[in-house]
Amino acid sequence: QVQLVESGGGLVQAGGSLRLSCAASGSIVSINAMGWYRQAPGKQRELVAAITSGGYTNYADSVKERFTVARDNADNTVCQQMNSLQPEDAAVYYCNATVHDRWYSTRRTYWGQGTQVTVST
Repeated sequence: QVQLVESGGGLVQAGGSLRLSCAASGSIVSINAMGWYRQAPGKQRELVAAITSGGYTNYADSVKERFTVARDNADNTVCQQMNSLQPEDAAVYYCNATVHDRWYSTRRTYWGQGTQVTVST
């Protein structure tokens, strides 16, 4: 099994910054994409940012120029720097990874437990 452990959420004023981190561990052979999703109350979970093992990134339009995703392939970690946070960014943020797990023949998607980001006005 693979575990994703997130850290770094919290309360911040509008215009402020937060940094989220996620560490993957367990029966990992390799990780393809890692990234972050978020879910606000009453809304569907949505992609925020993702990064492949080769460094290709993909961002939601709403966070471009404000959020930056990065990963360390050697440590199986992914981080997300969030700047100029706005109330609409408030949500539970989930780490996500597509993993070649040694116990399975096909890649599997794993999720972290989620970390709350609250933005005050």
